[in-house]
Formats: sequence, structure tokens, C-alpha cells
Amino acid sequence: MAKEKKDASVEVSAESEKKAKKEKADNSGKKDKNEKKSGGVAKWFKDLKIEFKNVTWPTWNTVLVNSGIVLGTIVISSLFVGLLDGGLLALMKYLLGLAQNA
Repeated sequence: MAKEKKDASVEVSAESEKKAKKEKADNSGKKDKNEKKSGGVAKWFKDLKIEFKNVTWPTWNTVLVNSGIVLGTIVISSLFVGLLDGGLLALMKYLLGLAQNA
């Protein structure tokens, strides 16, 4: 008889645990209506300042080297596109010149 009471209490506690977990899951995504956002814009700027301090900023030398690489790539790309454009323009003039003479 003592064993039956023990089994019954175990079942009741298991059911109450399930019920508590279900309520917690249902309420986990919901906020209380009386609860307000704390901080707002001022908190966002404070957090932003903290994050900027955590950033690993490059050295001045690294910035100069990377800027030189970018500028060099732009110059080389510009020369390539300019030469390609000039070559295609000359080709079109040649082809249209032949078509007009024929």
C-alpha cells in the first residue's frame, strides 16, 4: 500500500512538471504588458561605443598598403577596359567602313 501511494505521488509530480514546462514554453516568447523597453536609444549608443572599443582597428601602415592595392587594381582595370573599348571601337569602324565601301 505504501508503494501505491509513492507511485501516485510520482505520477502527480511528473504531471505538475509537465504542466510547468508547458506554461513556461507558452510564456517564453511573450512579454508582460506592463514591461517597458529599458534604455532605448541612449542604451543603443552606449552599447555601440562599447563595441567600437572591442574592434581591432588596422594600423596606419596596413591602411596605406591596402589603399595602394585598391588604387592599383582600379588603375589596371581602367586601362584594361579602356584598351578593350578602343579596340572594339576600331573594329566597329573597320567593319562599318568595309560595309559602306562595298
